Amino acid sequence: MGRSLGMAAYRAYARRTAERGYEPGGSRQAGPLLWIHAAETENLLAISDLAARICAARYGLNVLVTLPDAASLDAVRNRETQHKQINFDRVPSEHPDAIRKFWKHWTPDMVIWTYGHLRPSLLELIHKNGCPVALIDADETGFDGRRDRWLPDLSRQLLDPFCALFVRSSNALRRLEALGLNTGRINVTPPLQAGGQALACEDSDLSDLSQTLGGRPVWLASNVQENEIEPVLTAHRQAIRLSHRLLLILNPAEEGLSKGFQGASEKAGFSVSDWTVGEDPDDTTQVLLTSDPRDLGLFFRVAPVTFMGSSLVQGHNGRNPFEAAALGSAVLYGPNVRHYMPFYSRLAKAGAARIVKDGETLGAAVAQLIAPDQAAAMAVAGWDVVSQGADLTDRVIELVHATLDGELEMTNAGA
Repeated sequence: MGRSLGMAAYRAYARRTAERGYEPGGSRQAGPLLWIHAAETENLLAISDLAARICAARYGLNVLVTLPDAASLDAVRNRETQHKQINFDRVPSEHPDAIRKFWKHWTPDMVIWTYGHLRPSLLELIHKNGCPVALIDADETGFDGRRDRWLPDLSRQLLDPFCALFVRSSNALRRLEALGLNTGRINVTPPLQAGGQALACEDSDLSDLSQTLGGRPVWLASNVQENEIEPVLTAHRQAIRLSHRLLLILNPAEEGLSKGFQGASEKAGFSVSDWTVGEDPDDTTQVLLTSDPRDLGLFFRVAPVTFMGSSLVQGHNGRNPFEAAALGSAVLYGPNVRHYMPFYSRLAKAGAARIVKDGETLGAAVAQLIAPDQAAAMAVAGWDVVSQGADLTDRVIELVHATLDGELEMTNAGA
């Protein structure tokens, strides 16, 4: 009775106050769809990283990530890089018409709800359609609203059908326990944190290039913009004075910049080879150009030090540093990394990344870190950072596999 009265009152309130309309933010692609609701937008980078890793682990799976407000949706759509298997959309209001339109368009096969801030009307529809839903990274602050305090039975009844419950702290565990949930069903895990994906490369390519380099010191400048080439070449000129065999692997942010970068490097007096057209570096090569982003997995492994470009000048907002840190490369970066600031802050705090402001400070950092012990210490620190939260990510991926493969009872038994 308490549930029916509480839910009925909530539905009546939502019908009066919520927006009625809904327009889809993308196309529903063929194949299975996992829907992740990002209730805590401050952790959107980690949620996006989780979505990308799930896509990589499950062939043919598409992911929908919903956000609670228009500002967060605009921010994620303005980023330079998007994953073709991931759609972002604004979650519908709690009006029944909006919810029905949302569900008819997307028809997800599984739902992952993060943090808290439950939406009763939407979750009621999810349960009625028999769609498996899991709660991850739940926090006590996600269940501390006025509705949770005055209608705790409603929150409990909404959470009871969830196939898995993962909370980020003992405080969150106690909060769900206070709502009346069986604590035996609740798993305490580390908070959800992005860890980056290890970009692939062919083992034969790595073996051949390592043999070609023969132990030469190497650093990589990745995703370099047109107005960053001069500082990068200044840094290389400065560092090569102390390590005359030093090789710069130069990766333009866009393929169309490659010819100009070659000309600038040659004008600066460097001998250049172009990996993209099949040229291997020899003993005289000082700059190795590579414009194919698919080769970065190889070069992050080869270079103990990486400068993450698109960061020295304004307007580009940086690139994901975990791609380098996940493959054992110490990270250098400029001050303009707004889109990935939480990632850089975590690495810098751990001693795995260092900020530079111009060609001179970049050159000094490269010259210092090219010493094997210096780069190795930063690489170990970087690996520790990207490994944090791996337990939750791995468990979520296993849960997705088990659910979509029809093994949900097995997953519940282990919860």
